[in-house]
Amino acid sequence: MQPTWALAEIAGDLVEEKRVRIGLVGFGTVGTGVAKLICEKANAITAKMGVVLELGCVVDLDTTTPRPVTLPDGVLTSDLNQLLNDESITIGVELVGGTTIAKDIQLQMLRAGKHVVTANKALLAEHGAELYHVAHENGRCLAFEASCAGGIPIVTALRTGLAANEVTAMYGIVNGTCNYILSSMSSKQEEFAVALAQAQERGFAEADPTLDINGGDSAHKLAILGSMAFGYEIELDDIFVQGLEGVAQDDIRYGQEMGYCLKLLAIGEKNAEGRVSLRVHPSFIAADCSLARVDGSFNAISVFGDAVGETLYYGRGAGMMPTASAVVADIIDVALGNSATTFQHLQLKPRDEVASLVEPIDDCVSRFYIRVMAKDEPGVVAGYGQILGKNEISISGALQHEGHGPDNTVPVVITTHETPTRSMMAALKELGDSELFSGEPVCIRIVDIPEDKDL
Repeated sequence: MQPTWALAEIAGDLVEEKRVRIGLVGFGTVGTGVAKLICEKANAITAKMGVVLELGCVVDLDTTTPRPVTLPDGVLTSDLNQLLNDESITIGVELVGGTTIAKDIQLQMLRAGKHVVTANKALLAEHGAELYHVAHENGRCLAFEASCAGGIPIVTALRTGLAANEVTAMYGIVNGTCNYILSSMSSKQEEFAVALAQAQERGFAEADPTLDINGGDSAHKLAILGSMAFGYEIELDDIFVQGLEGVAQDDIRYGQEMGYCLKLLAIGEKNAEGRVSLRVHPSFIAADCSLARVDGSFNAISVFGDAVGETLYYGRGAGMMPTASAVVADIIDVALGNSATTFQHLQLKPRDEVASLVEPIDDCVSRFYIRVMAKDEPGVVAGYGQILGKNEISISGALQHEGHGPDNTVPVVITTHETPTRSMMAALKELGDSELFSGEPVCIRIVDIPEDKDL
């Protein structure tokens, strides 16, 4: 009698390996990583998945700069038509970035009969519905695991792993640049500019970090993740965005004294009526919650399902090889036919039904942290209490340190119970206009992430 391993080996010999040719557009950092994995890990991928990946074409305007990978002869070209006209290439990978040329490339590949794999979050966030439509129209699929959190398989988790659940909320640290800056400010007491400069020196921030710092990058990712989590056609305009501009070391320190940690969160919440709140902003969260322990350039997304409870996805959200790992995983999934089936059954509630279900930021209810520079004179406590009370805002705590700031002022920190954003905005205007306070008040939302643990 043959041992079980031998039977498996014999059975394996009877299965013909599937051979798939891939065309790659964009031979930059991530493109190089993808090429390395396909060329150098081919045997391991075949042994594990039973599919043979071949790099049939790599398209890039720069065909002379050396990269740390050796391509087969004749593969590297500057001519996109070499990829489009090669019927043996069934999967096209777009890693150009941006929302103009990249969109045109994806549309051409889909219309040429190629399945498309991409890491282009901005393009999907702004034109995803159109691209999905063209893919369906041409009987192709669009795979985009690497678009949201680098090597973390969050898209797969939302689309298939949690399919039996209604997702009620998700809270994500999805931008490594911002998380690195806030981690440095929290642990090393560094000022924002210093932490940003260090992030740039270590390669965690771009030379122009605007899209990261202003929350735009996180909003792109939330648009994609929100669509997958809630089954809605989400647009960027649905998302309230506030970046790290103005975050001060003082506020991080005062927050720590009250048991909070500051993170830039991408938040999606869905209530029982199907209304969704989508927002990106600095958030004070409890220092002992799981997301508070995510440091440096790492990403993490906490997802709550009605059946499973909380699930947490953690890992490197950017970089050559983590992102390449997700791209190649998508290529394999497409090659095996899994992505085509999943994409074919992707159902999103259309915009004409979704628009009325998006909660305006003014209606969003939250707790708040407020810091004002109060003049050191009688009546200050009564003054801010009267302004907040007039706007039906209940105070949950207050903190005042000795010492003086500019114009003989002292910092006063106030935390509130839950209140609508519109009430807080009205109160902040009154605080800013009051003669009892100097300068504009600082306001940061406090986010109470639900606890899901055994009692």
